[in-house]
Amino acid sequence: MGVRTLERGLEVLRHLADGEKTLKELAREGGLSKSTLYRLLSTLVRTGFAEEKGGRYRVGPVAFAVGQAYRARSLSEAARPWMVWLRDQTGESVNLAVRSGLEALYVDQVEGLQLVRLFTAPGTRAPLHATGVGKVFLAYGEVPEGLSLKPYTPYTKTEKEALFEELAWVKAQGYALDNEERELGVRCVAAPIFGPGGEVVAALSLSAPASRLSEAAAHELSPKVREAALKVSLHLGYRPEYTGLSR
Repeated sequence: MGVRTLERGLEVLRHLADGEKTLKELAREGGLSKSTLYRLLSTLVRTGFAEEKGGRYRVGPVAFAVGQAYRARSLSEAARPWMVWLRDQTGESVNLAVRSGLEALYVDQVEGLQLVRLFTAPGTRAPLHATGVGKVFLAYGEVPEGLSLKPYTPYTKTEKEALFEELAWVKAQGYALDNEERELGVRCVAAPIFGPGGEVVAALSLSAPASRLSEAAAHELSPKVREAALKVSLHLGYRPEYTGLSR
């Protein structure tokens, strides 16, 4: 592979970092012919640096692992001790996620202490509208145009008005719930992790079987989840006066 080809491939990846795009959109943004772009994308898909589904391309798992290595390591190093603390306080699995385009991407987990516990492998993607971490990203960020409100269970919110109402509640309360909206029998509590400028850089969530974690119990555990997320935020340089998270 020549240097010029490598440069073009990296430029394509930079465009994909903004979110899913079609071949036509990438050609327009990158100023490349569709034939050249198609060859580059085919190579990126084959090597795992990009993914293609239904004619739309997005960053692949290999690109994420390479491009986010420093950020993920720094974030995980800051979060790990408080993820372990939260796990020890509750006995339940604790997850760390970042936003990746139109999805949430799990980057770390501390497994629960219970005999029956939930496992989410790092690298797993999840919808924004049907997960606790996803709702955190939507509430503290922007709801993108064309966001799919696909129903995963009977409890998934598929109406924009209902979702927007809940997102306002999430931002007011400082945490989000997943009430069996992504998977039946699974309930989660999630809270935002803020960076130095008050921006949300990640989300921390506690997940458990719904049979063990009722909705009422999830609300009761929310202060511990928020406390762990705040401790991580402080480690990253966040100051509580930005959002009033410390209340």
